[in-house]
Amino acid sequence: MARKTQAKKKTAKKSSKKTKTKTTKKSEQAEPELSEKQRAAFEKKVAPGYTHKGPQITLGAAVLDGVVTPEVPANIPLKTLNRHGLIAGATGTGKTKTLQIIAGELSAVGVPSLLMDIKGDLSGIAQPGEEKDFITKRHAGIGIDFESRGYPVEFFTLSGEKGARLRATVAEFGPILLSKILDLNETQSGILAVVFQYCDNNGLLLLDLPDLKKALMYVAEGHEDVVQEYGKVSKASAGTILRKIVALEQQEADIFFGERSFDVEDLVRINEDGEGMVSVLRLTDVQSKPALFSTFMLQLLAEVYEKFPEEGDLDRPKLAIFVDEAHLVFSNASKVLLEQIEMIVKLVRSKGVGIFFVTQNPGDIPASVLGQLGLKVQHALRAFTAKDRKNIKLAAENFPLSNFYDAADLLTTMGIGEAMITGLSEKGKPTPLIHCMLRAPASRMDVLTEAELDEAIAGSELREKYNEVVDRESAYEILSKKIEDIAEQQEAAVAEKTKAKKSGASRRRTKAEKSTLEKIASSPLTKQIGRTVAREVTRGLLGVLGISTTRRRRRKKSSSWF
Repeated sequence: MARKTQAKKKTAKKSSKKTKTKTTKKSEQAEPELSEKQRAAFEKKVAPGYTHKGPQITLGAAVLDGVVTPEVPANIPLKTLNRHGLIAGATGTGKTKTLQIIAGELSAVGVPSLLMDIKGDLSGIAQPGEEKDFITKRHAGIGIDFESRGYPVEFFTLSGEKGARLRATVAEFGPILLSKILDLNETQSGILAVVFQYCDNNGLLLLDLPDLKKALMYVAEGHEDVVQEYGKVSKASAGTILRKIVALEQQEADIFFGERSFDVEDLVRINEDGEGMVSVLRLTDVQSKPALFSTFMLQLLAEVYEKFPEEGDLDRPKLAIFVDEAHLVFSNASKVLLEQIEMIVKLVRSKGVGIFFVTQNPGDIPASVLGQLGLKVQHALRAFTAKDRKNIKLAAENFPLSNFYDAADLLTTMGIGEAMITGLSEKGKPTPLIHCMLRAPASRMDVLTEAELDEAIAGSELREKYNEVVDRESAYEILSKKIEDIAEQQEAAVAEKTKAKKSGASRRRTKAEKSTLEKIASSPLTKQIGRTVAREVTRGLLGVLGISTTRRRRRKKSSSWF
């Protein structure tokens, strides 16, 4: 009986443990809840930073202790988006979708944008997205209705990809910007300036790299018209510049130089419905050519800064530029080039332009540029190595201190489609840190098919304009002709000189022959022989006449006494 009682007790304990385990599992699976006190404190502290009077876009809603709080939406005021931004996170955490959300929301409120599509996954923004159960559920929690839609898109390319070709002339770069791209020293930069000045003074168009190389070689050869005006140019320094141009060509940067030159005003178009055009620059074949990418980036920013007027304090940006895989711009850039980019990033915001860098780690962006970025959207990071953990700690320090979040811990625990966000209020103050559940893009979260892409490009207003081949007479043709003319003149001069030399040599040979006869005739030996011959001839004649030599001598002697 005792044994049976003990067995029953053990069975009861086991069943009790199973019941407790099931209860625990159910409680773990239950949705976390916030107390009214926690919710009230969070709303009071955080919500004012995301409440704005002017136009704004909504990225999602805040999350606290795993609970989405629609009462604290992640609203970003449009007037602060010219202060630039950062979208960062590990691969697969949702960076591209965040870019798609912001670009789409900006287009809907009339702000054009330029998207640099390195991976080829942004073309779907042209088509409406597909509403699925998980999207509906996500939006219900956020408190935002999901509306599927596409946006007006223009496709561009730097190379052979489908789309309107973007180009710029060498002259538009100018000697200063080109010197920075080629990383020239002071002496080499001076020579490049001479080349540009010579071409400008002589009406020679510098359109592409062959023009520049031909002009550089012409100046270095020391032609008279160059030397008189600018002095002699070091051939060694010119050779160094030429080699750097060739290195740029090796990354196929030559395809970017030429005509028809791109007009940056075509980036700020708004369609008849008041929507901002989304310009997608297809760069899938440029990943292995960082020099081409950074060259285009620098020229684009410089052109925007030069052409766009000062706008002052606008209620929304004039243009938003999204630089995907931003580390390609900075990884191989020289110190001088980085300084130039930093300077333009600082100044271009006064033109109403916002630049958003998209990359895996905030450390990919130089600190001098990172400090200029007002909006930060940080997706999760992965801590696989000691270096990763160090990077996470540094990334957490980019965000304001919070009583509600541990930034370093949050960075490694967020899921896909979640991000840490901080921005600027309408008064320019940093907003509190929030853990945000992001909304889904209204457009397609996948690429266009080839047929859809062809259809979109066929309807482009700019394709015919920029894909037209223009090959005007420029420095290369003019200087090549000039060099040929000079070579012909030099050949004619050499031929004339050779002919003159031959004629002179002939006259000298004739004169030399006469002088030899004269010398022989006037030599003592010739004279002695001549006298001997004359005497013998005379004797022979006298002998014939019968007059002896002895008699002549006597007569001569006798006559000497008188």
